[in-house]
Amino acid sequence: MEEEELLNQEKIEKILSPHPLSFMGLQSLCIFLITWGLIFGWLVNFSEISNLIENVLLQIAVWALVLLVVGVVASIIKVLWRIFFLYLSVVLVAIGLTYWLNLFDSAGLFLPVYTVVVSIIGFLLVEWFRRSHKYIISNQRIVFKGGVITKEQRTLRYDKISDINTKQGILGQIFGFGTIIPISQSGFGLGSDQSFAGGGVQGGATKKVGLFGFFGGGREVQTPRTRSYYELHGVYPFKDIRKVVENLVQGSVTTPYLQKQVEFQQEQKDFQEEQRDLQKEMRDLLKKQQKLKKNDGSPEDE
Repeated sequence: MEEEELLNQEKIEKILSPHPLSFMGLQSLCIFLITWGLIFGWLVNFSEISNLIENVLLQIAVWALVLLVVGVVASIIKVLWRIFFLYLSVVLVAIGLTYWLNLFDSAGLFLPVYTVVVSIIGFLLVEWFRRSHKYIISNQRIVFKGGVITKEQRTLRYDKISDINTKQGILGQIFGFGTIIPISQSGFGLGSDQSFAGGGVQGGATKKVGLFGFFGGGREVQTPRTRSYYELHGVYPFKDIRKVVENLVQGSVTTPYLQKQVEFQQEQKDFQEEQRDLQKEMRDLLKKQQKLKKNDGSPEDE
């Protein structure tokens, strides 16, 4: 953070970036690609069953089917259909290149090499995305920055944080990194999980006439979830950063109370000083009155 971006009396406590293994969810997609590329290359060119899949169209079909099935399974597990469409795009590009460059005769070599190259490019893109994240923790706020093409920035003051959610997976517990999600009073930092249950029945008196009914119900549950550049994603060391954030949030709660106490004490001090000044003025006034009485009584005595 540049010096001119700092607020009045603001001091930077920590500048953080995600741990290199914190995006293992994305990296695992690339790991599968490179693994499947090597396995497919071995099956087609060196294994004992290579004779069974000599047909080029069969090779392409087997290669694409495995990718798409894994994409569907991963999308269902992660509830994120972008994984399936990502693998689908990889398949469509491979088929397009094979047709455009007329690589049908060498598909057994092209597809494994293509898969490995795509996985390497994927690793580089994930690393580029990870390095774009930056989290700045100061004594007044947390600044979240991220994004490769479109730069995103979020600023969150500690007095606006109502709750803190933390997550630490298996790798995080081993290597000491984790994710901290500050939840604001407006609900920023929360996502929603939806569950739905339904049933249907179909019947018909004839082949041409049918009746279909459907009923169901849904429920939405708020859960801590946000984008990686709107949270402290995969920060290291996790426990130390969590303690720093919690102390700063706690300090933002007690500070207004302490400020009121200081203001009250200052008012009491000012009041006491005014009382002392008033008492001094009263003493001076009494002395003047006594002096006047003494001067007025002197001629009568003579």
